[in-house]
Amino acid sequence: MALNIYDSDDKYYVVGSKFDISQFNQPLVTERRDKYSFPFGDAEIVQIAFSGIYIVYGDMVVKQSRLRIKSFDEPDMVELHFALTGGGIMENYLTNKRLDIKANQHNIIYSPDFDGMAEFDTGGRHKFFEVNFERARFIDLTSESSTLLKNFAENIMNNRSVEISSENLPISLAMHSCINDIMNCQFTGGLKLLFLQSKCLELLALQAQAFEEAAKKTVNPAIKSAYDKDRIYYAREYLLANANHPPSLTELAKTAGINEFKLKHGFKEVFKNTVFGYLSDYKLMKAKELLADSSKDIKNISDELGYSSVQHFSNAFSKKFGISPGKAR
Repeated sequence: MALNIYDSDDKYYVVGSKFDISQFNQPLVTERRDKYSFPFGDAEIVQIAFSGIYIVYGDMVVKQSRLRIKSFDEPDMVELHFALTGGGIMENYLTNKRLDIKANQHNIIYSPDFDGMAEFDTGGRHKFFEVNFERARFIDLTSESSTLLKNFAENIMNNRSVEISSENLPISLAMHSCINDIMNCQFTGGLKLLFLQSKCLELLALQAQAFEEAAKKTVNPAIKSAYDKDRIYYAREYLLANANHPPSLTELAKTAGINEFKLKHGFKEVFKNTVFGYLSDYKLMKAKELLADSSKDIKNISDELGYSSVQHFSNAFSKKFGISPGKAR
């Protein structure tokens, strides 16, 4: 995917590369990794194409907060959008639509062309991940799926620029795990193709499920304002930053500036898990990643993640994944 990005002197630079339609139908995976350095920022971007699917992810440091961006004549794609870190705003002049980009949130987007402005936070890293399905492939995949996806696909068939939801949702731990599996794929050849296809479909299913659940009205919601939601997100970030020595619910509520009732029920509304259930899943997902590094033994991983003993860690891991840490290596 190639973007024309304009600096303050109206000089444009091409970021990314245009994939020919034929590359989407190659028998094996086409992959490239590029580094860029421009007056307005630096970036490293990975692009992967196969069988009607295009994956792009990267890491950017933005030096200029406001940028003009244009993208035309790209293959007609539906984007599974994941903002991993960093935030900003994308405003498309062609559709008069504005997309708010917030860390750890996702959406599904159809917007064939882009000509507009982007505003990014400067000074920090922006990490993003996208899975793009060829328009016809996406419509075919969702033709017998959920009502929400079928309605979304109907808008696409009518050439409407649309998001599956006006509000982004938090990226779940299952989604993070799936994204990490894709970025750290060790398969080659035909097995890589099979693995990436399955993971992209898994991400689509996880997103569809999340938006289906969000569409159901919550009776007497604990989250009643944007401030409440912001405090729940803050509590999550503080909890994960202190995962090895987590605060009590009372301490976490006080730190987040909300009462304990709102913390417990609001956290469950937003993240579909209890506070400490979420923390446990996060630590076990992290353990799964660390076990892939053969230089670390199980005791070191257990200690690093703050478990009271190797036995406690092993029991929790086995209960979560149905396999012991030793066999998961």
